[in-house]
Amino acid sequence: MIVATAGHIDHGKSTLVKALSGVETDRLPEEKARGISIDLGFAYLALPDTPVIGFVDVPGHERFVRNMLAGVCGIDYVLLVIAVDDGVMPQTIEHLSIVQLLGISAGVAVLTKTDRVSAERLQEVRQQVRELLQNATLPAFEIVECSVVAQQGVNALRERLAQAARDTQRTELEGRSFRFAIDRSFSIVGSGTVVTGTVFNHCVRVGERLTLSPSGLGVRVRGIQQNGAAVTQARAGERCALNLVGVSAQDCGRGDWVVAPSLHAPTSRVDVSLTVLSTEPHALTHWTEVHLHVGTTEVIARVAIDRGGSIQPGSTGYARLVMNEPIACLNGDRCIVRDQSAQRTLGGGIVLDPFAPARVRDRALRQAELAAFAQSDPAIALSALLACHVETGVDLGHFARSFNLTNSTLTTLLASLKAIVIARAPDYALLKVSVEQLGARIATNLQRHHHAQPQAAGLSLTDLRKQSAPNMKVGVFVSLVREIATEQKIILTGTIAALAAHRSSAHAADQLLWQKIQPTLTAMGPKGLTAAELAQAAGLKTLVVNDMLHRKVKQGELYRVSSERFYLRANFIHFARLARQLVLASPTQTFIAAQFRDQAGVNRTLAIEILEVLDRLGVTQRVGDARKLLKPLESVFDLASDGR
Repeated sequence: MIVATAGHIDHGKSTLVKALSGVETDRLPEEKARGISIDLGFAYLALPDTPVIGFVDVPGHERFVRNMLAGVCGIDYVLLVIAVDDGVMPQTIEHLSIVQLLGISAGVAVLTKTDRVSAERLQEVRQQVRELLQNATLPAFEIVECSVVAQQGVNALRERLAQAARDTQRTELEGRSFRFAIDRSFSIVGSGTVVTGTVFNHCVRVGERLTLSPSGLGVRVRGIQQNGAAVTQARAGERCALNLVGVSAQDCGRGDWVVAPSLHAPTSRVDVSLTVLSTEPHALTHWTEVHLHVGTTEVIARVAIDRGGSIQPGSTGYARLVMNEPIACLNGDRCIVRDQSAQRTLGGGIVLDPFAPARVRDRALRQAELAAFAQSDPAIALSALLACHVETGVDLGHFARSFNLTNSTLTTLLASLKAIVIARAPDYALLKVSVEQLGARIATNLQRHHHAQPQAAGLSLTDLRKQSAPNMKVGVFVSLVREIATEQKIILTGTIAALAAHRSSAHAADQLLWQKIQPTLTAMGPKGLTAAELAQAAGLKTLVVNDMLHRKVKQGELYRVSSERFYLRANFIHFARLARQLVLASPTQTFIAAQFRDQAGVNRTLAIEILEVLDRLGVTQRVGDARKLLKPLESVFDLASDGR
């Protein structure tokens, strides 16, 4: 169990920790000289048949609240210390507000220096503290009296902490990946880089390879220490020191995380549920600049509130925090916001979506998504998200990383909710009933198309998606159609879908025309031909050939560029592969039209027209004068179903 102190300067926090643990937490020369805590101090208490209790002693001076915030992340229990000769003071109130905003509900209020005051004064301060706890909605905090000088109440407090440690239940071990918040880093001769901090989730073992986030540096755990002794592992809810290989002490420190590689995903936008303290004189308005504290991280951020609104004192609302630099955080992490000068705590809340989208097109849907992310139980959250996205599916990668769920845990959740994975890389899921409903809708739309255009081979996947699930991503829809093809008796030919029972009624003349012009198109390769050129080569009327060619375009067998030049599907697959080769050969992973022109063996105008079609298909994306790959060509051209 991890215990943090809280309270005003010079109220005896460090002295109390030393009396309980025997450890002097003020380690810096300036701390010893001035008699106050400036930075975080740490101590351990080992008792028989009791989990080790780790103390985080935080500074009480208002100038060092930022250090205090770094120390209270990930704690289980708080000692709110109030010296009875002073009573409740400004930092007492601010620290208690922070404790409340961080969701810490277990703790005790300790009245110290009781040997200095009369019984009447002691009773007066006790009443002050009781009212303070009632107003902070923390009435469960008991009030105990303690005098280190008179050796009164220390043993009873130590036993109270031991019982709390025995009662603490850890829920962050199973089904999660490792996370560790760094609060200090330093170098030891002969060992190298050492970082200290708190294990938030799961456990770490000697020899594991992990990632420093948000920097992305890979590290290996050479050794682990707890309370000065070497151990082979450390678990959630424990403090420890990690000896890391692969990073210098200068390149890591307070604010960084050591995480399992799968959790490394820096973010600059997070959506949160934000509460403004009732003591604030004004509402928190849109685009206010704040100091944001998450874990041990402190960054500058802007508070974005929907429609330029505000959050009133004492109220809670959804907000987006836009950081000036990437950070690492996940769903459920607690955050604190302080004013622009970092002199006053404004409020705090809970991270809901750590990877918030850049744009919100449907506000009502986004509100429903955030309500789902607000559920602490991942099963309830995923169920709510699946209910929100009955036609688009849920991005499982986003969900699993946000909630820190392992693959096996996610698989179990999906099975319990009767959900089906409908796409891979990225993975998307839908409820089984939603898949059945979409399958029926797709079959109905295909039947309607066959009835209206019996001569057509089928309906393009692009048009089928627009009619059946217009908000679903293209790749996800293609995967869905493949998933339900057998059950719904749908046949995919390239990018054309048709019911298995459908037989095109295209007249024989179309087939004869195609037999005459296909060899000519094939022979021209990358140059392609216009309808007029094809008609002339085959000795046919241009209008007749043009009509037939456009039907083939709708069926996905041909592609047309802006100059009315037609290409076989195989030609465009060839062009896409050339683009991929250029990207793979480039250090910048981009290419320009001139490079493509030379590779394809066509003139500049035609090269640009071909590239514009590849842009529309989603194979490439223009970035200034260059292009990069956007989607795998296998998914765009459905090469898997072709067996290519």
